[in-house]
This record gives sequence, structure tokens and C-alpha cells, in this order.
Amino acid sequence: MRLVLLGCPGVGKGTQATFLKEKYGIPQVSTGDMLRTAIKAGTPLGLAVKQIMDEGRLVSDDIMIALVKARVSEPDCVNGFLLDGFPRTIPQAEALHDNHVHLDFVVEIRVPDAELIKRLSGRRIHLASGRVYHLEHNPPKVDNKDDLTGEDLIQRQDDHEETIRKRLAVYHQQTEPLVNYYIQQAEDESDHLPRYIRIDGIGTVEEVKKRMLTALGF
Repeated sequence: MRLVLLGCPGVGKGTQATFLKEKYGIPQVSTGDMLRTAIKAGTPLGLAVKQIMDEGRLVSDDIMIALVKARVSEPDCVNGFLLDGFPRTIPQAEALHDNHVHLDFVVEIRVPDAELIKRLSGRRIHLASGRVYHLEHNPPKVDNKDDLTGEDLIQRQDDHEETIRKRLAVYHQQTEPLVNYYIQQAEDESDHLPRYIRIDGIGTVEEVKKRMLTALGF
């Protein structure tokens, strides 16, 4: 099973990817994880990626294609994989096709922008441990303090409302065209072209999971 997840930042792609990975027994190929690894390593590429992400921009096609192509060539992807965060643009999707990376399903999780801004701007983290809170859904016991250490929580640059709006604008401009691209491919009914599915991302994690598995035939 080869799957791609699409959706704006904050729709829950990473969470749902974990469920799908376990269901099908396939690895999750998360570009976000690969980018964070590069940033943590402090390499020149990682530093460049950090600046791009802090500004709410998308990483270049050349960087992403190189990372993904190498990853799906590894032995654990021989029976399938789940792409989380790639492709983001039509040229990236075309690059997958040109490199004979065939897909079975393209799943889009759809959530309105207003809800995404509310979700993301409310996140706070404890930097030392990585513990994540949310001002509405998972607030700390003491305002702006980590429950275990009492240390200050921070808001990541990525979670500032101005940055979120910029990231959403970039998504709508550069990534949403993939929706029509994959819908047209699905209508073609040719071999090796994926089926397109749209999932409502409003609701609990379990509700979204159930909708997705039902759409995929489970």
C-alpha cells in the first residue's frame, strides 16, 4: 500500500499517518521528521532549512525530492510506504511519477483555516522535554508553566498567528493545486494512478481515523 496525505499545516496528518502506518504495516516517510533531523544536526542544510521554516516558507523542491527519493529507496519501503508532507507541489508530484514511485491512494484531510489558526496558535511547548500543551484542549495546570518542572513554556515561531497565516497562504497557493491534479489523475483510471479521497478533519482524532479507514475500505 502506497499512500500520500495532503492537508494544511495543523490538520492532523502526522497523527493519522501513525494509524495508517500501523494498519498497513508500512513505514511513515515524514518529510517533517527528515527536516527536523537535519535542523537538529546543525548542518549547513539544516540551518538553511530552519530559516526557511521559521519564515513560514516551503523548502525547495530540489531538497525535498532528494530526501524523499533516497528514503523510499530503502529496503523497508519495498512493500509500501506512507508519505507525510510530500508532495507539496505539482512539480514534486510529477517527479514522483517520473521516478516510477507509484501511489495507490491520495488522502486529503480538510479543515477550515479559522480552525487551523485556533489549533496552532494555542500550542505551547516545554523546550527541554518537548512536552506539548494547548491553551484550550490541553492547558498546563499553571498558566504558561510546565506541569512537571514549573519552567516556562514557549510558543514556537511556527505557531505565531502571523506565521501560521503565511504558511496557510503558501499552502493554498502552492499545494492546493495538487487536489485538482490528483482528481484528474483519478478520473483517468489508468494503471498506476492513485485514487483520490477527501476526509473531513473536524472532530476527535478517533472520528477522523474512522472516516479515513472507512474511505479506504475498512
